[in-house]
Amino acid sequence: MKDFKYIWVVGLFFTLALIIVPIVIFIPGDEVSAEDPWDSVPVHAPHTDHSDLMQGVYETGSDVTRACLECHEDAAWQIMQTVHWTWESEPYEIEGRDEPVTIGKKTSLNNFCIGIQSNWPGCTSCHAGYGWEDADFDFSNAENVDCLVCHDNSGLYVKGNAGYPVEGVDLEAVAQGVGAPNRDNCGSCHFVGGGGNGVKHGDLDAHLSHPPESVDVHMGRHDFLCIDCHQATDHVIRGRSISVSLDFENQAYCTDCHAEDLHEDERLNAHVSAVACQTCHIPEGAVKDPTKMLWDWSAAGQDIEEDEHTYLKIKGAFVYESDFTPEYYWYAGIRDRYLLGDTIDPSISTNMNPPDGDIGNPDALIFPFKVHRAKQPYDTVYNYLLQPKTVGEGGYWTEFDWEQALQLGSEVVGMEFSGEYDFADTEMYWPISHMVAPAGRALNCADCHAEGGRLDWLALGYDGDPIEWGNRFQEGLVSE
Repeated sequence: MKDFKYIWVVGLFFTLALIIVPIVIFIPGDEVSAEDPWDSVPVHAPHTDHSDLMQGVYETGSDVTRACLECHEDAAWQIMQTVHWTWESEPYEIEGRDEPVTIGKKTSLNNFCIGIQSNWPGCTSCHAGYGWEDADFDFSNAENVDCLVCHDNSGLYVKGNAGYPVEGVDLEAVAQGVGAPNRDNCGSCHFVGGGGNGVKHGDLDAHLSHPPESVDVHMGRHDFLCIDCHQATDHVIRGRSISVSLDFENQAYCTDCHAEDLHEDERLNAHVSAVACQTCHIPEGAVKDPTKMLWDWSAAGQDIEEDEHTYLKIKGAFVYESDFTPEYYWYAGIRDRYLLGDTIDPSISTNMNPPDGDIGNPDALIFPFKVHRAKQPYDTVYNYLLQPKTVGEGGYWTEFDWEQALQLGSEVVGMEFSGEYDFADTEMYWPISHMVAPAGRALNCADCHAEGGRLDWLALGYDGDPIEWGNRFQEGLVSE
């Protein structure tokens, strides 16, 4: 019995283990596992029925806003601090610029509808406010904030010129049906950017309102809302528009939810240091509705047969594509930006927003883009792009007189117009981040690492396929 003198200690250990181990396993601790992407998906607040709360007679959108602010006292002020309201960034110090600059739809040119200045009423139909119809819009007036455009769940709300509700909208019914933003709220502006469904982005169109998983696995299979990834704090929505982003603040990333080493195959995990998730998991853009790839303003004004996907007299000639293969470039998350008055070389295409990144930048990843190309007016004496007035009195869409439209637009933005103009090639880069395909449709090795693959290794800065030549770190191509 001497050898078993302390046998009770062994028995006590096993008894305690039987009690403690299940507690550790099955009772959650204070911290949740970062390995499960669902841990980062927000739990939506219970819906509040507003049918008894919004009983007023509302003749204008601002009437509704005043009623909303009786309970949500800070909401309008919060909105007014965001780029959804200002359409303009904070001032940035940029290399090569003498003074801080701001960018955004409020003042910048693009190569779609070109610019909102002198054309406010039509462009601002998507603004989160009421009444932006000229340069004197009061951005400090809380009653100009449009609560309904983001919170209407009735499906009855439609905005028109200058952001006002269109005639006939039942504002009482809409106000009583408000709730958390749904996909249609976001899509009412973002699906139709650039002048129509699917025109601008290449990864956003009306099919995302109720998509099958073949179009977007997050929304179709898991019923995600936009705000599940683009989460908001005090009405500041995570994610940065291409038109207002010159820093890394408030970006939305796949790795906000997904771990970087989530693949079972370590060879795939090794790609994360150089390849964006979107590159493999969004193999095509515009998987349903076509998107505009080319806009030639120089062809406008002709009395020929019209078709929204090939030619309109007021806008010129177009090329649309569906299921397009993205173009791939190094991208570190920010961009440079063409600003009004920047000189151009009309013999080459002007890049309106070149992605910041190259093979030597350790933070840059190979990213998929839709590249929209255009021909738009420029001053042949001053060699800068011009802002035309397109809508209203004297606008091109009324008079079809380019010289007059360019003169009027230049007066509004305070630029000299020589009276001599032509049309220059431009391009804009739009990152592809939506329409994520199911895993079974993601790119495989041969899509890139085979003869005729979709990546141009030499253009990306490699000496050849990294499988044969080594990755950018092995080749010493990354700057320290």
